[in-house]
Amino acid sequence: MRILAVADEEAKYLYDYYHPGKLDEFDLILACGDLHREYLEFLVTLAHCPVLYVHGNHDEMYVSNPPGGCTCIDDRVYVYQGVRILGLGGSFKYRDGTFMFTESQMRKRIWRRFFQIKRYGGFDILMTHAPARHINDTDYPAHRGFQCFHGLLKKYKPKYFIHGHMHLNYGMKIPRKTAYGETTIINAYEYFAFDY
Repeated sequence: MRILAVADEEAKYLYDYYHPGKLDEFDLILACGDLHREYLEFLVTLAHCPVLYVHGNHDEMYVSNPPGGCTCIDDRVYVYQGVRILGLGGSFKYRDGTFMFTESQMRKRIWRRFFQIKRYGGFDILMTHAPARHINDTDYPAHRGFQCFHGLLKKYKPKYFIHGHMHLNYGMKIPRKTAYGETTIINAYEYFAFDY
């Protein structure tokens, strides 16, 4: 399965410089937050494959006007062609916001998914907006990751952990790919394609 992961900034390569057939190779698109609704609608229309998304910390407009044709998988396990994907959007709380959470709040969200995760026998991809604490994050509250993600990675050992939120153009030498045990972590900033 060929997967396109996107997050945080609309990719000119996919959007401004689109040509017919550019998105035909993809079987699934994972949108990890903070993207304009119109961009996701563009992708789902022209790629002819599902676009699954979680909320970023700046996606409050999705509450009243979600991206048409796309599927929100926040707070659930979604299965596509046998691949189990757990979605947990939002960022670490650094101000009041609909999709900002304390460590305790994110831990409770995960706990509420326990029986669903158990029913599916785990998950293959963890899809979030924020990174895990001390993996591609910073100490600055706006870009701090969640410690509780480590527990998910250790217990369920998903093949991939896809996140956004950490812009590669911040100048902090944030890697695109990282290994954590048996899991490959991918920062989906702008876009990244991979095979599952």
